[in-house]
Amino acid sequence: MLTLGDFKGGWRLTRQIDDARGPDATFTGTALFSPLGGDGLELVEQGRLVLRGQGAFQAERRYIWKHEGASVAVYFADGRDFHRFDPQGGTAQADHWCDPDTYEVQYDFTGWPVWKAQWRVTGPRKDYVMRSVYTRIEGDAH
Repeated sequence: MLTLGDFKGGWRLTRQIDDARGPDATFTGTALFSPLGGDGLELVEQGRLVLRGQGAFQAERRYIWKHEGASVAVYFADGRDFHRFDPQGGTAQADHWCDPDTYEVQYDFTGWPVWKAQWRVTGPRKDYVMRSVYTRIEGDAH
């Protein structure tokens, strides 16, 4: 049974972005979950984003994960609400409406300590699927 604390520590992160409107992209890097006072974790993803035909860039994004009952509440770095999910069932789904776009995520924890997140993003100017795989960094078992 997973809890928020199980995510603490470092993860290798690989990501494939299949964009119907192009260009496709890949991301390789790390995801670090660090304690953030109380019952929260700060997630920092850092690495190299390669856009097909456009080169490579350093990329970073940050989120805040907090306990909310049996669920995990995910917030943007500035504290705005993003989504919630229950990590205890092996898989979980959530969505986020960011006018005019819809973000739908499916988490898969069935291969723990390897886990996956697949985002489907649609809107007037967006149409992509982003598949991420998180693998615990050896020796960093929180």
